[in-house]
Amino acid sequence: MAERVDTVAILGLGLIGGSLARALRANGFCRRVIGYGHREPSLRRGVELGVIDDFTLDLDEVISQADILVICTPTLVAAEVLAAILPRLQGLARAPVITDAASVKGSLYRAAKAACDGSFPPGLVLGHPIAGSERSGVEASKADLYENHRVILTPVAENDSEAVELVRDMWLATGAEVVEMEVEQHDAVLAATSHLPHVLAYALVDALARSDSSEEIFRCAAGGFRDFTRIASSDPVMWRDIAIANRSALLDAIDLFSEHLGQLREAVAAEDSEGMHATFTRAKAARDDFAAILAQRGQGKQG
Repeated sequence: MAERVDTVAILGLGLIGGSLARALRANGFCRRVIGYGHREPSLRRGVELGVIDDFTLDLDEVISQADILVICTPTLVAAEVLAAILPRLQGLARAPVITDAASVKGSLYRAAKAACDGSFPPGLVLGHPIAGSERSGVEASKADLYENHRVILTPVAENDSEAVELVRDMWLATGAEVVEMEVEQHDAVLAATSHLPHVLAYALVDALARSDSSEEIFRCAAGGFRDFTRIASSDPVMWRDIAIANRSALLDAIDLFSEHLGQLREAVAAEDSEGMHATFTRAKAARDDFAAILAQRGQGKQG
């Protein structure tokens, strides 16, 4: 494809940022990709691996060079990065388009407005790629991470339409499917489908690990336990931050699940075979429908 912009800057060169950089370089979306962060060794490693062309540790320098700034740091850090960037844009003749890859959008929306005295910057397009891995770091990055995966953009009324279109084109260049949601809808959907499952996996593994029979439990655990708890190998710091940033929506999801789990417990205690069968049947039908959707999108192994 023809180059869309000159320079894309990745702020936070880990799995997500590194994979985006690889994809954009592979697909010719831009002439060069540069990195920014506070950890020089990982940025230098990114250059050695061919993930980025160059890097800087100076925030003002990266702002002046980039056409698009992509914040790929953990969620709480992303809010801090936004608060540092946005005041620096005032008075610039050419400000870069800014987007992000954080898992929570409401916290960033509020951080942006706080940094801009209550207004929302037109060139900030909040987004979230629905892809990942239990592995982390720039060495885990891969150019095809986003292929056939969804990227959710959450544009608001204040957004500049050209900025939204540019960010959309960037993600399309990675092979992703781009959809749009409102900020609150995104956080509610992700709380239910991503944040809650991670919390449940962590809670189950922690509960079993702290039991008196933990050694026997893990020795005898089979494929079902492995599959259900796979995501408990994810970065604890990242998921702690996500739980804090999306606290309200996550609590709603936990409460809904707790209510249904309580109903199922009552059915088990009462030996209510019909109630249990109805729950399991509904769940199987819903899971089969979900599997069909994944198959249609060609992403049955989505992370």
